Amino acid sequence: MSDHQSPRLDRSTAFAGQPAPPVRMVHLGLGAFHRSHQAWYTHHAGDAADWGIAAFTGRRPTAAEILAAQDGVFTVVERSGAGDSFEAIGSIVEAVDGADVGRLAELLAAPTTAVVTLTITEVAYAAIGDETPLARLVTALAARKDADAGPIAVVSCDNLAENGTVARKAVQAIADAADPALGQWIRANVSFVGTSVDRITPRTTPEDVLEVAEQCGYRDEAVVVAEPFHNWILSGDFPGGRPRWEDAGAVFVDDIEPYENRKLWLLNGAHSILAYSGLVRGHATVAEALADDLCRAAVEAFWDEASRHLSGESLDIPGYRQALLERFGNSRIAHHLTQIAMDGTTKLRMRSVPVLTAERAQGRSGSGAARMIAAWVAYVSATEECQDPLAHEIKTAKTHDGEHRTAALLALVSPGLAEDSALVSLIHGQQEAISAARTHA
Repeated sequence: MSDHQSPRLDRSTAFAGQPAPPVRMVHLGLGAFHRSHQAWYTHHAGDAADWGIAAFTGRRPTAAEILAAQDGVFTVVERSGAGDSFEAIGSIVEAVDGADVGRLAELLAAPTTAVVTLTITEVAYAAIGDETPLARLVTALAARKDADAGPIAVVSCDNLAENGTVARKAVQAIADAADPALGQWIRANVSFVGTSVDRITPRTTPEDVLEVAEQCGYRDEAVVVAEPFHNWILSGDFPGGRPRWEDAGAVFVDDIEPYENRKLWLLNGAHSILAYSGLVRGHATVAEALADDLCRAAVEAFWDEASRHLSGESLDIPGYRQALLERFGNSRIAHHLTQIAMDGTTKLRMRSVPVLTAERAQGRSGSGAARMIAAWVAYVSATEECQDPLAHEIKTAKTHDGEHRTAALLALVSPGLAEDSALVSLIHGQQEAISAARTHA
């Protein structure tokens, strides 16, 4: 059956005779990762029939328009060396343009809404203005307060250290500035849950959409491709209840910081090294960069440093590192380096700086963590335009020469580290070596 002859995926196609679950969760930041992760976990919860998600887009309404035409239903393609598997996911029952603050407020004013999850990107927690995701959330929380709808949990699923605390402080600051009484209500009624999330989810291609049409017999314009691996660790209270995510493998812990750091440093940190070093050396995907001995050695050196600051047998650092190598080497998951390379100044503060600072505090050079920053310097130095919240400042820093340019760029990541002349010299030498090795075999 050709793509044009296939029926379009919707709830009746995928779940004939099954009613959609009622909306009890709201999500901000509707994108591929949310669909492969939080929506997937909710679909696989034992009480999934009781937990529908209303998902709101971020910058553009496109994803909501596509999903709304499919009743929120989409296909997750799990891709491994053994082949592909296909599953229709039905936990999203409403897909909404993020600009529709009225609908967001209406949903949060409902006592049955118990959870708000966030994948709004790291930079959004510091964004200013009425149209930011967190400003919209505060407006909706005000509606919940006015409706006396009871307590609610806000769950950050972004790659930030202490993301629950970061979310709480950002929301609290906006609310206190807008209305002190609202700020007090949020302190008493809103729980902020910290998480560590993990599932590699590359951009969907037209070929992926065509494959689903051919293999599943329906047209799905909201296909998501993901690796088989998935991980979700949570810490915090859910005063209004939550889905039984543990049925799908989610883990609830008292102290999430070690798990956050393991993910941020070992997985996300390695991604940044592979992205910047790999792009400079002409690679396009994570798997390609990992197969490059120079890139692989840089990852291993950084992991050796980071591992010194990750304690606890439950973390199983050796096993985690080995699993990452296998996951990164999955050549059938085309995780593009340009996607990872975005927003470098924000990401490096969380992925490199903590390890670099800890290493130097213990009298070591921190050369592995420094190389991540050096690779970024080499990348932005060779790139005309980069997507970064400090793109203008990066362009200005690049007008300097030699170590002065390296120091100016480092200052955008960490002003304190930029004052260390020995570190600046180390990073400058590393980035020169990376740039010199631009042509790979």
